[in-house]
Amino acid sequence: MGSLLHPAEALFAGEPPVPVLAVCEHYAGRERQMLKALELQAELGPVFDVTCDCEDGAPVGGEHDHALMVAGLLTSHANRFRRTGVRVHDHDHPAWRQDLEIILSRAGDRVAYLTLPKVTSCAKAASMIETVQSLALRHGLKRDIPIHVLIETHGGLREVWEIAALPWMQALDFGLLDFVSGHGGAIPASAMRSPGQFEHQLVARAKAEVAAAALANGLVPTHNVTAAIDDPDAAYQDARRAHEEFGFLRMYSIHPAQIQPIVNAMKPDPAEVDRASEILVAAQHAGWGPIRHGTQMHDRASYRHYWQVLSTARACGVRLPPAAEAAFFN
Repeated sequence: MGSLLHPAEALFAGEPPVPVLAVCEHYAGRERQMLKALELQAELGPVFDVTCDCEDGAPVGGEHDHALMVAGLLTSHANRFRRTGVRVHDHDHPAWRQDLEIILSRAGDRVAYLTLPKVTSCAKAASMIETVQSLALRHGLKRDIPIHVLIETHGGLREVWEIAALPWMQALDFGLLDFVSGHGGAIPASAMRSPGQFEHQLVARAKAEVAAAALANGLVPTHNVTAAIDDPDAAYQDARRAHEEFGFLRMYSIHPAQIQPIVNAMKPDPAEVDRASEILVAAQHAGWGPIRHGTQMHDRASYRHYWQVLSTARACGVRLPPAAEAAFFN
């Protein structure tokens, strides 16, 4: 039985694997939109996460009541999968500590993650994370709260590697629109949409740097939104390019019609899932030593890749081959 180790035990000794999260993160700013998103999540399953927005979603002067409403949703039956996160205000906004206090005191055991926007330096990100840790301790939360940081400023990009190494980090998110507008007209508006967002040198460099820093530190890189909400195929094409050309493992949605196209673009190919299943089942029975599959040799390096393929496929709702389901997920 000693040879039948699970991949999580056998393949990642001494290094953190990149977490497997839903490949789509859907943003909702108003209560009606949040409830609609959670209803869709209940229907489709946890193939996408919902992020309740306490930043842009909160009316000016109504930040306190908005955060209370979000905390109420997190603790309600609507949050059945506990895959709902919250974006709080940025460090320079007077409401960010209030956001964290309300969410963590009332729903700290139900929030899936906290997103910190417009981070302009590692020091500000660290300050916010230290506040999260302090509040978690004060309210008796016996868990690390996963932190997602939005890289959308010059300072955030400059210090992205230091930010990625901070405690409790789970994901680095790229914010396209704020990043482009922060260049004062040096980047044309065409780079806020495709194909410009993938081809303008400054934007492409930023995307690559965010993805590289995330993956090197065992974090999930999350791609920016597609602004064309009336064109689901645009979301599909953007997600596909973000994944295949830049290594992003997750992408924002801002309209329910974008969710399934993003999932479809980022889920593994069925043939790849079948190949991963065959290789990993054989490797497990070989004690995770090298094996031959067809005309190719495989060892732990390729096993780690194929384990991510299987895990991602399952998170996307893909039905796995029975042998892999029985070996790794029962």
